[in-house]
Amino acid sequence: MPDDVFIAINGDALHAKSKVYIGRALVRKGAGELDEYQLWASLALELLGKAALARKHPSLVVDPTHWQSMFVAAGINVTTDVKTIAAKTLFERLAHLVPRFDKTIQKFCQEIAERRNTELHSADLPFHTMRLDAWEARYWHACDTILNQMGSSLEQWLGAADAKAPRQLLDEAAQALDSAVKLRVEAAREQFEALKKAERERLAAEAVLLQPRHQAELFKGSYDEIWVESCPACKCRAFITGEQTGEDISEEHDEGAIWEIVDREFVGEEFRCPTCDLALTGSAEIEAAGVDYIFEDRQEREMEHEPDYGND
Repeated sequence: MPDDVFIAINGDALHAKSKVYIGRALVRKGAGELDEYQLWASLALELLGKAALARKHPSLVVDPTHWQSMFVAAGINVTTDVKTIAAKTLFERLAHLVPRFDKTIQKFCQEIAERRNTELHSADLPFHTMRLDAWEARYWHACDTILNQMGSSLEQWLGAADAKAPRQLLDEAAQALDSAVKLRVEAAREQFEALKKAERERLAAEAVLLQPRHQAELFKGSYDEIWVESCPACKCRAFITGEQTGEDISEEHDEGAIWEIVDREFVGEEFRCPTCDLALTGSAEIEAAGVDYIFEDRQEREMEHEPDYGND
């Protein structure tokens, strides 16, 4: 990573600017100007996301179709007109960098960015129609998720005093989600246990035969992998699908053969139980139900040898 990258895509500079913008947002909230509160907050969120990517490498935030910007990301300052990625691309990339930045958070961030664009580039007033309780808790959850990946927190980003209200809001939202999920699991359990014993045993026996590769139709989205989990409600075989977030490749040698070992990591996005119909969306709901949303597997394959070519 270049040591002296242009300020427009410098992770620390982007992080510092995001702090300025969220400070402006809170001032506007304090003045009761909720439209501007959401506007400045949306700008701060995008800058914070770009800071997280740029700290990994500045090339992650530049427009890959603009070669001059790619040069700048490599530390070769051929232009000051650096073009960065759109919000949609930003949030897609964050989903691969930040394990807890799931599809639910990604969708929310994209929606607030679209409202901001509408606010700035049209006569419409999308922020004016948004109730505070419809977006604020989810906003702080998204920011907190990104900050945790950066080794930071709301308290550090906002300052301890300013973070008290968002932290309390997050705690209340987390408690509400936890209670809602537990009630959902309990309702599915009661519905399953209300069945006759013979019916429960039949369904459990059928569930054992279900294979992950045949369960794509259970899920709303399309993901990288489907894996097996035990349902917290009926204890039958259930399934989670999610995106791959990590991969570690190593080699092993055995009697002249070379094996490639691939350790993969996935983050759960959707949980579905075909037996009791329990459905959970997002890693937060899956975790609240007591199910591990992180899945790891290992693949082994023998590497093919290319013939050695001499100079004869």
